[in-house]
Amino acid sequence: MTMNREREVIELEQGWAVMQKGITKLKNLLEGVPEQQFNSKEYIMFYKTIYKMCTQKPLQDYSQQLYDRYRESFEEYINSTVLPALREKHDEFMLRELVMRWDNHKIMVRWLSRFFNYLDRYFIARKSLPALGEVGLMCFRDLVYAEMKTNVKDAVITLIDREREGEQIDRALLKSVLGIFVEIGMGNMDVYETDFEGFMLQDTAAYYSHKAASWIEEDSCPDYMLKAEECLKREKERVGHYLHASSEQKLLEKVQHELLTKYENHLLEKEHSGCDALLRDDKVEDLSRMYRLFCRISRGLEPVAAIFRQHVTDEGIMLVKQAADAASSNKGEKKDSVGAQEQAFVCNVNELHDKCLLYVSECFLNDSLFHEALKEAFCNISEELLVTVFDLLKKGGSVKLSDEAIEDTSEKVGELLAYIGDQDLFAKLWRIDGDTLASSLTSSSNEGVPQHSSLQQLRDESDPSIVVALMGTTTTEDFFTRVTTLGRGSGKDSQLESHE
Repeated sequence: MTMNREREVIELEQGWAVMQKGITKLKNLLEGVPEQQFNSKEYIMFYKTIYKMCTQKPLQDYSQQLYDRYRESFEEYINSTVLPALREKHDEFMLRELVMRWDNHKIMVRWLSRFFNYLDRYFIARKSLPALGEVGLMCFRDLVYAEMKTNVKDAVITLIDREREGEQIDRALLKSVLGIFVEIGMGNMDVYETDFEGFMLQDTAAYYSHKAASWIEEDSCPDYMLKAEECLKREKERVGHYLHASSEQKLLEKVQHELLTKYENHLLEKEHSGCDALLRDDKVEDLSRMYRLFCRISRGLEPVAAIFRQHVTDEGIMLVKQAADAASSNKGEKKDSVGAQEQAFVCNVNELHDKCLLYVSECFLNDSLFHEALKEAFCNISEELLVTVFDLLKKGGSVKLSDEAIEDTSEKVGELLAYIGDQDLFAKLWRIDGDTLASSLTSSSNEGVPQHSSLQQLRDESDPSIVVALMGTTTTEDFFTRVTTLGRGSGKDSQLESHE
């Protein structure tokens, strides 16, 4: 009995006939033809057949031929069955067929890769060839995807636009289809971005460009913003339902550009409903929405802040003018009445400031751009505002106010003084009517004005050198004498020396 019995050689066609039976059974299972599922005995038989054909002597080593026939098996199935089935369907039906064929193809790749696994482990590794799984995916990419991608892309975009118009669509189907674009890229997003995303973004821009052109003419600013916000919300949801996550930022930027960036000035300046009208009518919810929308855009808040600044400036100047007109028309009235005018004026200005500060904190989320706009607005009106205060006080003469009224008035004026950061401007304001004002007020019997908490507020908010110069005064006369000195002083050092 011979110990080294030669192993039986399996010829290429003989062995391939065995493998063909397994491949045919797999195709039948995929096509729904009644067949028994593969069992472990069959799997071992197919694996051993490949193993033996790859480990025979060099002339009977059929590794390369099996590798080639593995690829040809996919090509034959695609050309004979898959492509004809896809070509006869259109639109949503074509998409459903594509998803089913892609799922079947991946099943076929998984099973044939198991049967031919020995090629992956040795032959492919030695030859540095594409792995079996990769070969299977490339067959689908080169034959099916290459032919169908344009029709698929168009069908998907059509469904997206129908959904934008309010129609119910099969979102799960779109998610599966777009997953094919991603998977075909085999590890990178180039295929998805080039073959689908770029076209989808172009369509999105065209869609919202058309919508915006109509809405900007038909709708008020608040109504337009409601629509824009809703569109952005739905596009974000669209990403979550079926688009790839990497599309979100690009998609939202397209929508923002068409709905907001291109029409920002037109929208903000709408005559009866623009930003100034919203501020005038105290439309807090609409102003908050305006901030939420335009904070998304690069430098989108700057026009809003500019309108806010101008609105505050105009409102402040109007109060100044009203106070000045009232003072001129009431020259013959009692001085107590003029003092009440001064109280009311300062109160009105402070109410304006509080209202605008509320806009900044609640509508504009304490954005530094709007804090700066508010500061600039009050700086713009501070000189006229304080000159009017002086004028009212001067005309008021020896008006006598309660301690509470003094505290309230001085505290509110102190808040406004915080907006004057320029010492020269401050001195200029006090210098205007310093002598007359001091003379007018020293006849008042009110004592201890500067010792109220409002002076502490001035110390916290105003130029330190100015406050130091006013500290320590004990009477109204002393306070305004010191103010007059400040107006005539030569600089910070002289003011500090005077205080000392």
